[in-house]
Order: sequence, then structure tokens, then C-alpha cells
Amino acid sequence: MKTVLKHTRRDFLRTSLLGGLAVVAGSRFAALAGAAEVAPKTTSRVALMAGDDRANNVFRGLKVFENEIARAIGDRRVILKPNNVVVDVPLCAPHANCLEGTLEFLKSIGKLQNTVIAESAANGPAMEGFSNYGYTQVAGKYGVKMLDLDEGEIQIVHVFDEKDFRPHPVRMSKLLLDRNNFIISAAKLKTHDRIVATLSLKNIVFGAPIKDAGFRWGKRSRPGAKCDKPIAHGNGFRAINYNLFALASRLHPHLSVIDGHEGMEGNGPVFGAAVDHKVCVVSPDWLAADRTGVELMGIDFAKIGYLNFCAQARMGEADLDKIEIVGEPVAKHIKSYKLANNFEKQLIWMNPPKVEG
Repeated sequence: MKTVLKHTRRDFLRTSLLGGLAVVAGSRFAALAGAAEVAPKTTSRVALMAGDDRANNVFRGLKVFENEIARAIGDRRVILKPNNVVVDVPLCAPHANCLEGTLEFLKSIGKLQNTVIAESAANGPAMEGFSNYGYTQVAGKYGVKMLDLDEGEIQIVHVFDEKDFRPHPVRMSKLLLDRNNFIISAAKLKTHDRIVATLSLKNIVFGAPIKDAGFRWGKRSRPGAKCDKPIAHGNGFRAINYNLFALASRLHPHLSVIDGHEGMEGNGPVFGAAVDHKVCVVSPDWLAADRTGVELMGIDFAKIGYLNFCAQARMGEADLDKIEIVGEPVAKHIKSYKLANNFEKQLIWMNPPKVEG
């Protein structure tokens, strides 16, 4: 179904609460609210919203699952995790309006008080990125705290390394590993130079490894300061796909919000080019959300290793025939994203390594 809603920032809350829900969700939302029957072939639901107002797209998508999300959160702490790969490239991160739409929704269901925005960027302090991307103002508007995951408690998790076939320890954020917290992945539609595409799962898995204070990627760091994120990448295209899959059971989001208002194509996740797409994907099933995102980007799902591994392990729904799309039809909003220059090399994960002897 198509929905056209135009809002100024001043009347965002008023119009969203009074009109957005009824127009977008209709009878489908009524079924969701009552936890009633779904079509026999569908196992997961994904909200796909489109329009010029990014925050409103996010808000409307989340409203589709209002009762379900409220029940799932309960009295748990909510961790809103943006995909700030680095602190100084705005295109690589979800827009501040994406966070605004999410926080407005949490406020509407009474779950804002126990919410924090948390991140560990690769090349600098999280707070620097929050300031550069306008998150500080949004957090102040809604009265939520911001946390640098690098400064919190850690837990050691082991990952696979392709160079020596041995497990390697990685310091990871205990906050994201704690399944008593409710994790929201505020991700973005982006191509990637190692795993073809990055969406809501990777935001959580590779946002969890932490770095020492004073570490600066590509710049002068404090002597001895280290970053554990490269260790998790596993030194190869096979290992990075496997590590993402292996860690997914412990680090997946409870709720995916994928900002596709302005996507990234080419040599992502940092150095790609902008794609004017004006869509938003929302789902409590992170795999269904990522699968839908891949389709919107015009990418062959069979080429994305880690998501295929997760689908084979039944971590969520990846069969489009079993995903109910609420809102806009996927086919209407597909754009062919240009892939990374090394795309063909990335596909080595599809071939097993040769064993000598």
C-alpha cells in the first residue's frame, strides 16, 4: 500500500500519533495488536516505508510493531546502537533524524526513560562522532544518555583467524552481549568492501569489539593503544563471513531500523557514494530486515556469505515468500547499488579452501 504523509518537524508528533498509524497500518496493524493469525506462508513481518520525511518514515515503520515492541522491551534497558563506522564521515552513519524518529516512537510507548545511545567507532571517540553527526542535539531533546562502549565493561570472546586457523581473543562490549538489554540496531543501507553489504546485524556484531582510549585509526594514537575490531574481521573474506555468523547468536539486534533514505554504494562502508533512495526498513526479525534491505539494493542475496549462513542456521527468516511486507511493496523501491571494486574477490567465501595432503 502507498502512504503519502507530509510533516514539518513542529507537527511531527501530533500528526504521527493521530494519523500515521491508521493510514499506514490499517487492518494489518489491528491483527498485530491482537497477536492474531497471519497468512499461512508468512513467518516474519517487515515494515517498508517511503517518503521525503526520514524521521516520519522511521516512526511509521516502528508503529506497525507497537504492541510487540512494547511487550518485548518490558522493563529492560534499551540500547540504541547507530552504525557509526568512523566519527568523521556523515554518509557512513545513520542520519540524526533516523534516531529522532526512533526516540519519538520510544517516547510514544513510554520506553524512553531507560534508553541510551551507545557506540564504539573504529577511528575515534564515540562522543566525537555523536557531535559531528548531530546526535548530541537529538539526545538532549529527548533527555537520553550517550555512552562510549570503549569506556564500559568488557567480556572476552574468541573469533576465527584465516591466517593461522586459530581462535583469537577479542575484547567486546558487555553492554551489547548482555541479552537482558533490548538492542536496537540503527543501521543503514550500504555496500561493503569485504562482505558485499552491511545492514543491521553487522552494526551490532562489529560494533561490539572495543578499542583503547587514545586510539586513532590512521592518525597518531596514544602509545600502546590498540583496537580489537580488526581481529574480529579475521584476516580474510572467508573468516569475516564466518565470524559474523558465529557471533550472530550472541550479538544480534532485537529490533532492526535500517535507514535507507540516503544509502551508500560502491566502496562502503566508509568511502562509497550516496544513493537517493528515501526508504526505511523496520522489523523485530533482524534477518528478515536485512534480507529485505538486500533486495531493495538490487543485490543477489546468494552472494552474501554471513547472511546465508545465518539463514541456514534458521536465525531468522530469509525467504521472501515467507516475509510479509507491511507498507510499500519492495518491487516498487528496488535500486541497483553499485558494488565495491573488489566484489569478485569477496566471493571467495563461496569456494572451500584447498586442503593439501
